[in-house]
Amino acid sequence: MDRLEKELISLNVKIRPNTLIGPVLTLDKLREDGYKAIFVGTGVWNPKALGVKGESLGHVNYAINYLKDPSVYRLGDKVCIIGAGNVAMDAARTALRLGAEVHVVYRRSEAELPARAEEVHHAKEEGIIFDLLTNPTEIMVDENGWVSGIKCVKMELGEPDASGRRRPVEIEGSEFVMDLDAVIMSLGTSPNPLIHSTTKGLDVNKRQCIINHLLPVLKPLANPVGREKREEEGDDLELWIYYDPLLGG
Repeated sequence: MDRLEKELISLNVKIRPNTLIGPVLTLDKLREDGYKAIFVGTGVWNPKALGVKGESLGHVNYAINYLKDPSVYRLGDKVCIIGAGNVAMDAARTALRLGAEVHVVYRRSEAELPARAEEVHHAKEEGIIFDLLTNPTEIMVDENGWVSGIKCVKMELGEPDASGRRRPVEIEGSEFVMDLDAVIMSLGTSPNPLIHSTTKGLDVNKRQCIINHLLPVLKPLANPVGREKREEEGDDLELWIYYDPLLGG
């Protein structure tokens, strides 16, 4: 990051760190201050929820937050990762290396695992337990308000859904409870709504990603030579980068 920052500054880019765009300093205010174009590249840092009872309880965590600093989490002896993508594998292997017994719970079969094959292979090699065709329906809690387990139901694969994958179907009478000390959700992420919720006329799709151009898009500056050429042509460009490290963008 230090090297990249120096390269950007050498290209005459001005960087304003620790600046949150949205609640106070909005895109509309940037336009009022004379910015000709605005590029929004905040990433997708909001974890998606499972939407089951008990998700707000103690020791229910989200993988994208957990992986920022695993050392501050007290997960206990037995941990469940809900989801099976690459981030789920990272969270599972990290928790295992910190001393926990780790289960990956996924509602489809191994053939449908979204994580890369090598990620799954390494996770199994390290001792991660995969509970496949298993769907969590509720997070259980003890008398102190902490996670004690998850209620699950076994699944079987039915006909393909709109994505082309076989749709998981509940097996009647297959409910069971898995005793746990902590749960880590790894179900994907979405953009933070701060920017589009505070900017008039900025449309988003069902994934909350911006789908229209608020302002004309600048031609990319590939290298310093390109910048110098544009300056010779009379294109006076000043580029600023605003970011908040706590929100990832």
